[in-house]
Amino acid sequence: QVRLVESGGGLVQAGGSLRLSCAASGRITSFNTMGWYRQAPGEQRELVAVIRPNGSTQYGDAVKGRFTISTNKARNTANLQMNGLKPEDTAVYYCRAIVTADVGYWGQGTQVTVSS
Repeated sequence: QVRLVESGGGLVQAGGSLRLSCAASGRITSFNTMGWYRQAPGEQRELVAVIRPNGSTQYGDAVKGRFTISTNKARNTANLQMNGLKPEDTAVYYCRAIVTADVGYWGQGTQVTVSS
């Protein structure tokens, strides 16, 4: 079994920063693509950022230039540095860890609330 645990969410004022972390544990110790997604109330889950095995990254249009994703060398921890937060960034943020095209895992989510 694999478990992804997110941390670092909370309440912050607009313009502030938060750093989310996702730590994986269990029978799989390294992952290929890792990423962050978010879901606001009444909305579909959307891409925030992913980082691939070669280090390339992809960001959702809404967060480009403000958020930065990184992983550790073991590729079992993913971090998301969020700067310049806006009220529209308010959502539950989910960690995603992919082993193959058919095998991936989700964390349970961490709430991020940005007040205006």
